[in-house]
Amino acid sequence: MTKLPGNAGVSLLGDKSLEFYRDPVSFCQQRIEKHRSRMFLCRLMNRPTAFICSVQGMRELLCEKSSLFLKDPTDLMTNMYGDTIVTTNGKHSHTYKMSVYTAFKSLGTELVLGLFLNVRAEKQPELFQEISQLCTQHWHGLISAPVNVKVPMWSSGFSIALDARNKLMDIIKDKLENDKEGFVGSLGSLPLPDSSSAAQHLLLFISALIPKALASLLTSFTLALARRQAAEDPDYLCRVLLEVQRLWPPFIGGRRIADQDSTLMGFHVPKDFGVIYISHAVHRDPEVFQEPDAFLPERWSGRNEGHEHFLCSFGNGPRSCIGAKLTNVFLKEACVYLLNNFDWCLDPPVQNLEYKWLPVSRPANPPTVTFTQRDHTLSVYFCEGF
Repeated sequence: MTKLPGNAGVSLLGDKSLEFYRDPVSFCQQRIEKHRSRMFLCRLMNRPTAFICSVQGMRELLCEKSSLFLKDPTDLMTNMYGDTIVTTNGKHSHTYKMSVYTAFKSLGTELVLGLFLNVRAEKQPELFQEISQLCTQHWHGLISAPVNVKVPMWSSGFSIALDARNKLMDIIKDKLENDKEGFVGSLGSLPLPDSSSAAQHLLLFISALIPKALASLLTSFTLALARRQAAEDPDYLCRVLLEVQRLWPPFIGGRRIADQDSTLMGFHVPKDFGVIYISHAVHRDPEVFQEPDAFLPERWSGRNEGHEHFLCSFGNGPRSCIGAKLTNVFLKEACVYLLNNFDWCLDPPVQNLEYKWLPVSRPANPPTVTFTQRDHTLSVYFCEGF
């Protein structure tokens, strides 16, 4: 059993949270090089925390030893969503120039509100707009300091998010009681053990998480294909989507708390230590992915064929994201529609595409892309197994 490289410093003074949140990718890369290890120790959120930047460590944490590392019951997800299965331990030719991230996020919002809550923008525009704004305010609570402060003429971001959560819960409960159609009607009729369970899970399903994940991946997909033209066949599209997910995971990672003394990658992890896996670093582990920084969709039909389980964009193991498959369905359908109906390019052709990684990965400067509608439609294809 080996001691973790690095140190946690002293309480408060040794905390590296601000440095991490400014640039998590550089933060991890510097320490990987310094310690010559893809697992190291720092203090994050004033808790000694082991950072995992390898496929091996991620798989141990999320799969093989998932029962030893628990969700943090005090984290912001629990405050914002309550007790859920995620937070608990347990026509003629047209040309469109647009900011793609914003457009795709709007698409994702329409999808989740229509699917889960029976609220459609064209039929109930005022309610749709109200819920969309509340979801945005609620999301901001996840990236705010957890300080619930209200004074005259000002409220903290966390306080505004909690108020938004309460208003969303009121809307959701009303839908559960009065809407008997679709998903919300089916969910409302289930004999759940807790009267608030259905509402809390609907809050999770309609939140900004799915739209932002979808917008992140679709933006990366359009930018990747604007730079590198893909052959239009289903197998290649599947490989492109896997490579997009590998290089530009929508979320930076996830955090656990050690429930007892344990080991990861042979390093000792004491009870109550935090453990965080960094998806950007895991996905660029050179032991698994050769030329880790290169966009190479063909790797998924070669050395990394069958290695989809090495990705952790949506977690991994028994506690992986409940919405991962649904997001992938949305993603595939959107990509197929774009490929069959539009050509696109960066406009202007040279833009700063440097990424920011928190709270969701996307270009720091919103890119603009011109979509030109095709005069003909190609045969539709679908990816299996993505």
